[in-house]
Amino acid sequence: MVDVLLGLQWGDEGKGKIVDYFAPNYDLIARFQGGPNAGHTLYVNDKKVVLHQIPSGIFHENTINLIGNGVVLDPVTLRRECETVKAFGIDYRKNLFISERTHLILPTHRALDKASELSKGNDKIGSTLKGIGPAYMDKTGRNGLRVGDLLDKSFTTQYIRLRLKHQKLLDSLNFHEDISAWEEEFFEALEFMKEFKIVNGEYFINEKIREGKKVLAEGAQGSMLDVDFGTFPFVTSSNTISAGVCTGLGVAPQKIREVIGVTKAYCTRVGSGPFPTELHDETGEELRRIGNEFGATTGRPRRCGWIDLVALNFACMVNGVTKLVMTKADVLDAFDELKVCTSYMVGDKKTMAIPFQMTRLAITPELKSFKGWKTATDSFRSAGELPATMKEYVSFINTYLGVNINYISNGPGREQLIEIQ
Repeated sequence: MVDVLLGLQWGDEGKGKIVDYFAPNYDLIARFQGGPNAGHTLYVNDKKVVLHQIPSGIFHENTINLIGNGVVLDPVTLRRECETVKAFGIDYRKNLFISERTHLILPTHRALDKASELSKGNDKIGSTLKGIGPAYMDKTGRNGLRVGDLLDKSFTTQYIRLRLKHQKLLDSLNFHEDISAWEEEFFEALEFMKEFKIVNGEYFINEKIREGKKVLAEGAQGSMLDVDFGTFPFVTSSNTISAGVCTGLGVAPQKIREVIGVTKAYCTRVGSGPFPTELHDETGEELRRIGNEFGATTGRPRRCGWIDLVALNFACMVNGVTKLVMTKADVLDAFDELKVCTSYMVGDKKTMAIPFQMTRLAITPELKSFKGWKTATDSFRSAGELPATMKEYVSFINTYLGVNINYISNGPGREQLIEIQ
């Protein structure tokens, strides 16, 4: 069977650490969507590591890792990541497999991403400029190149054809930046990729399932960035929700068992887009400072605010979440008062539903206040040690969502994860 672990907010929920924690319980970890715009932070031997494309189980010797067909893969980023992993003494070639159907991010995809974002002026969507959107556009437009194409003699011809098409688009956007250095690096990385185990991903993963192996599907970004159900158009280019597992790995819906959703104890967002509970005051600054809220991929300061239960309830619904993990609970240790959003006021109407187009509406969050616990919780290792006021906060969220928080993360370390019975 397949369990799924994904983010329920706008990304940056701390999924990397949680996948790393659960990884020893699984035989295979598989990334099913997204690309190098993801940034999953782990701490290995007390050293910080950020993985963008490699599944977070790579540091576990007996765990197989698969980059699935739903991912868009940048060979240059992959090569750099592999060098980072190798520095920890890990033989990445042993346990890292890549689906032959995985689409490639070309240098011109990165150029198109940059040109498109520049052309939008004040209407930028906050792209990470990694070429994700243009790569997915080529996928849906049936023009893209895939990992399996690397083994074809006509690959260079196919590449030139697609590059010429991209160049016309770049010319129309008045983008004339020299990307020859990007191309040189790209082709070197392609040669590096040929050394990997390139597999028929869907047969590979289903064979493991038939053998009784335990599979964990690892999501990137967050549910509120889903191309269909997120805060469109300020979304990513893939399906980040649990349904994306089926198309991103080639597994049937009935194979999915648990859906583990990860949420912060508060909310953050990087880039543009609606954020009803965003704080523009000293409290927001304090959340950013204590939580060290800066993008793992972009380094951009994250926008911060109180937890949004309207959005979280929506994410639990569309994902079919069965278990919750709350991360960065320790960041709230310092606050006298905490707030949670229980509904929206849209004009003079109260709603507990996510509106169709949030960017066109003036949304005021209705907030419920809670007393802060004012206790350092980062050293706690059991649920019994948690302050009563923290338990009240968690209990209210459980009741509102109808799904229980089963784990509370109270720090970046592997051991800083409390199981709640």
